Amino acid sequence: MYRFLLSRRWIGFAIFVIALATVCVWLGNWQFNRLDSRKHENVLIKQHFKLDSVPLTDFTTVGTKLDADKAWTKISATGTYDVSRQFVLKYQTRDEGPGADVVTPFVLSDGNAILVDRGWLLTDANAAAVEDIPAPPAGPVEIQGWIRLNSTAKTSAVTPIEGQVRAISSHGAAGSVPYDLYDGYINLREQSPESQTPLAAEPDPDLGQGPHFFYALQWVFFALLAVFGWFFFARAEAKETAAREKVAKARSAAEQ
Repeated sequence: MYRFLLSRRWIGFAIFVIALATVCVWLGNWQFNRLDSRKHENVLIKQHFKLDSVPLTDFTTVGTKLDADKAWTKISATGTYDVSRQFVLKYQTRDEGPGADVVTPFVLSDGNAILVDRGWLLTDANAAAVEDIPAPPAGPVEIQGWIRLNSTAKTSAVTPIEGQVRAISSHGAAGSVPYDLYDGYINLREQSPESQTPLAAEPDPDLGQGPHFFYALQWVFFALLAVFGWFFFARAEAKETAAREKVAKARSAAEQ
């Protein structure tokens, strides 16, 4: 009754189902791995938030790449803002509407600098240059904030063009400043003295697990559905084949 499974059509169907189920299982495992990474990152963030801030010069050095487990560490530094070389991170929408983050190099006493995301301001939702950016405090400033890793976006997205970027990276900004930059950047949380017109600070990170678990279950379900579908259609064709053979035998017996 199942001899038809050896036909070219059904062998091809089986190969397709196996390949489809394999891809779905792989995607499910990928989502489970992303869930594990998210949980690990959340643990690190919570640990960092319990600790006091660390001076930038004690935390890292120029030319040293930041490890992923150091992201969201509280960092402090003293220096001056170089407004002449600041740029904006466009298309950063919040509840208030479209906007941009203002990123300003912060120059330390040793002549090196780190990029500081000073905060968000409301802008038009277009590619036009942002006007009337609130100025930071002049002169020496003490800052505190979260250290963030460089974006891995392509070079064109992180290189300032007409004072704008689509992602933040010290590597992309390196060619636009006359000093060496520390790896990564700082999300500003506090500064002394304060700006006369403060920008909206970066929101606290989302410490939820995200949709990865449910996405993983979806892919596992699709894999099982593909396998079930193969058996379902095989069973249906087997029944149809058996019914045809039964009818054929009945006709043959009647003719005799």
